[in-house]
Amino acid sequence: MKTITVLLGLSSVTLSAQDANLVRMLDNKLNVSQRNDACYALRGGRTPEAVAAFVSGLESPDVRSCAARNLREAGAVEQLRAALNTPDPDIRATATRELGALMKPELMDVLAKTARDPNLTVATSAFQALSNYQDRAVLPYLLELADAGGMVAAMALSRAVEFADPSIVAVARRLMASRDIPLRLAALRAIGDLGDSTDLPALRVLANKAESAAPGGRGFGLVPTLDLSRAAQNAILQIRGRS
Repeated sequence: MKTITVLLGLSSVTLSAQDANLVRMLDNKLNVSQRNDACYALRGGRTPEAVAAFVSGLESPDVRSCAARNLREAGAVEQLRAALNTPDPDIRATATRELGALMKPELMDVLAKTARDPNLTVATSAFQALSNYQDRAVLPYLLELADAGGMVAAMALSRAVEFADPSIVAVARRLMASRDIPLRLAALRAIGDLGDSTDLPALRVLANKAESAAPGGRGFGLVPTLDLSRAAQNAILQIRGRS
């Protein structure tokens, strides 16, 4: 930060191209386009001064996305991870997206933890970041998110199903009893995709209940109800079709 302060204070000294762009990127008297042009011109910069400026840029909504992208391309993983601790959810979400774009195996754990963030935007961004991974090593993290419940649980289970692993069915069977209606629906779909004849008795019970519920326990206008009995019937048909 000291370096940036010095740069911003320079007025009579001829600046290098990088230094000039660092000053312009952080100058809130310039318009958004001018600041982002300077930020883009710095892409690929890896000097300590550039990285420090990009970290400062995260504080400004005007250049936040560009600065975060520059940090990723500079390989500044620790700086992006540190940004996950800021109280500003927009910064956390932006940093999460850039970490997910790196698709480094060692970042799965921190992304999974961030997917439990109390802020929906941050949690969803972290889930989407995990969804970038095609490696089956991400499956345990997705199942943990599903089993723990919360805002992204249903999405995590649905993404996990794409790996078609037997371990998914055990989690889905537990989640059939969840109070979270979207999660129960995702569990029924997972059992339909991956379950077997042993699931039929429980599915028949649910299919005969004619049970439906509004998302989140309340309906608003065009938001449709979630028909659990129909989902159970569909799962039965899928399993019979495989048999």
